Amino acid sequence: MLQPVSDSEMELMKIIWAQGGTALYAQIMEKLSEAGRTWQKNTVITLLSRLVEKGLLKTNKIGRRNEYTARISEADYQAAQTQTFLNKLYRGDAKGLVSTLIQTEMLSEEEYEDLKRFWEKEKKDR
Repeated sequence: MLQPVSDSEMELMKIIWAQGGTALYAQIMEKLSEAGRTWQKNTVITLLSRLVEKGLLKTNKIGRRNEYTARISEADYQAAQTQTFLNKLYRGDAKGLVSTLIQTEMLSEEEYEDLKRFWEKEKKDR
């Protein structure tokens, strides 16, 4: 089971995933700046270190620069977190989750139809 991450840690992971799963510290800082984040260097280094400790990142030294590589893909992380959420709130009942999404109109009719088409295509491709 994956350890939970903070919103700030998730923001860094999304930057790294968007860079193809590997990013230099300087690239991460550049993307944070573009997003209007003015985090201090020590804050970012601490967050990256936590992600390494949690097993989500590994670090490589390239000269004096640090390169961070995701140890799990974004899709695999999402699947694991979705399973944890599903088990915690719905006792593993995916139908209950989808029912809630429909009843509370978090899932539009158009999205529902898209999912049905996706499901049919998946069944054919198996």
